[in-house]
Amino acid sequence: MTSPPQPTPDESTAGSTAESTAESTAGSTAGPLPWLNRPLVELIRLALPVTVSMLSYSTMTLVDTYFVAGLGTEQLAGVGLGGTVAFTLISFGFGLVRGGKTLVSHAVGAGKRGEAGAYLGAALSAGILFGVLALLLSWPIGHLLSSSSASAAQAEYFRTYLVIRSLGGPSTMIFTALREVRYGAGDSRSPMIATLIANACNIVLAYLFVVHWKLGVPGAAWATVVAQTIEAIALAVYQHHDGWGISAMRRAHLVGLVRVGLPAGVQMLLEVGAFLVLAAVIASISPAQMAAHQITLQIISFSFLPAFAIGESAAVLVGQAIGAAREDLVRPIASLALRLVTGYTTACTLCILAFAQPLAGAFPSDAETHRVAVRLLYVCTIFLVADGANIVARATLRGAGDVAFPAWVGVICSWGLTPPLAWLLGLHFGMGAFGGWLGLSAEVFLGASIQWVRLVRGGWRRHAALTRTEVLAAAR
Repeated sequence: MTSPPQPTPDESTAGSTAESTAESTAGSTAGPLPWLNRPLVELIRLALPVTVSMLSYSTMTLVDTYFVAGLGTEQLAGVGLGGTVAFTLISFGFGLVRGGKTLVSHAVGAGKRGEAGAYLGAALSAGILFGVLALLLSWPIGHLLSSSSASAAQAEYFRTYLVIRSLGGPSTMIFTALREVRYGAGDSRSPMIATLIANACNIVLAYLFVVHWKLGVPGAAWATVVAQTIEAIALAVYQHHDGWGISAMRRAHLVGLVRVGLPAGVQMLLEVGAFLVLAAVIASISPAQMAAHQITLQIISFSFLPAFAIGESAAVLVGQAIGAAREDLVRPIASLALRLVTGYTTACTLCILAFAQPLAGAFPSDAETHRVAVRLLYVCTIFLVADGANIVARATLRGAGDVAFPAWVGVICSWGLTPPLAWLLGLHFGMGAFGGWLGLSAEVFLGASIQWVRLVRGGWRRHAALTRTEVLAAAR
């Protein structure tokens, strides 16, 4: 991957890294940023628990995939498509409540930490609404999309898994609202503990339901629903001491959440929708192609989820810097996060190149599924580093309050490249899932390039000032 565009002289910040910038300005600024002289330490402090949380959640899905893979290719294909649709249904609400993290981090940076409760109230209200809506939509959408499956059995497994998994939608949204607000306030430890508890429960339940009691695909879905509910309850126990913020919430907090979170919600819905189209195209080819797609997705999640954790942690620091009127810290923080992510994703790329065969073979599957999965893993080595850069740029822009631009970029890149190329290469030219993942590679490279140009050229500054003003006004 080529490095991000370099700033022009008039855009230069003090120092080339977050450390040098902080050191050169610490004496002249008395903002509420306790990490000013140690941004790397603070970034790692925030990112490590988030990384553990992300990997733990990925392990939850990985365990389900492993147990279901032992049931058969059609079962795994149905679960793979069902899981994608289940996430699509909550994706808008998921993106919307993530706006709470941006608003809370700005408030903390501006010395208005007390506003976190009110934004939590707004995020919880929105999260519960969209969690229930996802549950209500799961049945009709499941029947509508089942025709895309390559076999009747795969369609039945897909519908069953989707409807049961969607029962966990409200719990997932409550947990997400709590998590994002706590992230914005600088607490990444309690969400990590809640996720670890849920993950341990899921491993035990998945084994009991799928293997011991032989409940099959429904058992895997129920194990995940119960684990997600436990996760929400565990984090709610932490939040109980701080209150729920419903009574402190005012119209300004809801308006702020919608303004910041709406673009992210639309982006996530449409991007996940594009990925759903990719999954549907692959599912229509054969169960083996869809099963390989699901296996590959679980393996590479150990690359992009830690990158996502670092990006989200950088967004918290950026939001606090904006709240403290320290725009000069934005690009150095982004650069610091980029270096961490690039090192990690490069290591992941080398591991996949060296161990693609045994990684794919770790999942029980037939010879065709294994062959396709290995090919898809090699495709992943093309874009993993660029994907990390894309994640950091997008998270940093959102943290600064520039939410609409990355949303447009994400939507245009995902719909302009992934579904069309999945159809053209995957179906028309007979390349299957391999062709679809080539389209995904093109999407990642284009999105990363555009968003780093935006970040370096400072197109986010006007939006940062607007968000800071809005947070201060809501605190009056």
